[in-house]
Amino acid sequence: MPLVNMAPLLQKAREGGYAVGSFSVSNMEMVLGVIKAVEETKSPAIIQIAEVRLNHSPLEIIGPLMVAAAKNSSVPVAVHFDHGKTTEKIKLALDIGFTSVMLDGSHLPFEENARITAETKKLAAQYGADCEGEIGCVGGSEDGSEDIAINCTLPAQALEFYNQTGVDALAVAIGNAHGNYKQAPKLRFDILEETANLVRAPLVLHGGTGILPEDFKKCISLGINKINIATATFDSVEQSVRSAYENSAIKGYYDLQTAEVDGAYRNALKHIEIFGCAGKA
Repeated sequence: MPLVNMAPLLQKAREGGYAVGSFSVSNMEMVLGVIKAVEETKSPAIIQIAEVRLNHSPLEIIGPLMVAAAKNSSVPVAVHFDHGKTTEKIKLALDIGFTSVMLDGSHLPFEENARITAETKKLAAQYGADCEGEIGCVGGSEDGSEDIAINCTLPAQALEFYNQTGVDALAVAIGNAHGNYKQAPKLRFDILEETANLVRAPLVLHGGTGILPEDFKKCISLGINKINIATATFDSVEQSVRSAYENSAIKGYYDLQTAEVDGAYRNALKHIEIFGCAGKA
């Protein structure tokens, strides 16, 4: 199956009443684990990396690997640049072959966010790629370096943002946050429902780690079609490696690699089941 764009995957999910998992990766083992899970379950998927992760996983190295994995997958896989901070890195992702990008302007005043998102949408279109935007502030931060306060999306403002930018997917803030939650979040399903009734674009839920399965399913029923999973993947890989060492299962490097792949694989399997996307490839 060739590398695909994000928008058709999400439109199909919207029509089918499920969500596509968008799994953050930072090395080859995580990529292999996610691809193994989606091929086994015949699920569409998105693999992504955020700009804050590039100090550990340089885009010019991890990016071509991600694109190659998608191109060689037996199921449709899009490759997404998440939470872009600079046009320079977004353009590099597009040059590498990423099929969707996001410039995160959610921390900026509304008009500035809309302006730079619209510019990013035009840039992506030149490459035949898609664009995600965000309105409202999802709490925390991608790498845990900041404690950004949650600023819930205003549905009417989300519609105005969509009309000004024409984004292919819109991330909303409904009480969700990046990283691990100290307790299960109280999501604003009323905001989600109202936004979904106003905006034609598929909606995106960031900060998926730690949200209860029943809350995931309610979000999907109310219009979420892309769910980002990052911290849960990293935690699962770390726990898989730790368990393998504790059980004396690692005798050399390749046992370590196998443990990393397995951690990403099992985490993806768990979320694919919750999101209802198995068999939808």
